Amino acid sequence: MTRQTPTRGRDRHGRGPRGPLAWPPVPAMVTRAQAFDELVIESAARFDRALGQRYAATEFAVEEVPPSEPAPWEDERLPLGRLFPPAGRLPARIVLYRRPIEARCADPAERPELVRVILAEHVAALLGVAPEDLDSH
Repeated sequence: MTRQTPTRGRDRHGRGPRGPLAWPPVPAMVTRAQAFDELVIESAARFDRALGQRYAATEFAVEEVPPSEPAPWEDERLPLGRLFPPAGRLPARIVLYRRPIEARCADPAERPELVRVILAEHVAALLGVAPEDLDSH
């Protein structure tokens, strides 16, 4: 007869399994990446009206860093974002790069304005208008 060891529900000191240090409603549970994603979603929502029907399916995305090799038309500076125009059945895509944007901002309070400016530049390039012509405030 084999003897099975019971599965433990507690650690060896009898205190039980450890849980998270902060619960979901606490801001400590939001990572920097999640907070940046929310910032981009809020900023992109401002441009919905400007995009209109033709670009209604425009996708906004966030990546950590840009690809290692820049596109031939880009200069040597580290890009903060990139516009991919619509191609065939693929909608237009605007990608923001989180780490270069965070590195560019000395103060976290500057991030929302920088994200808004980057998105305004790319949306304006997509629509063929000047960024100042977009009513994004």
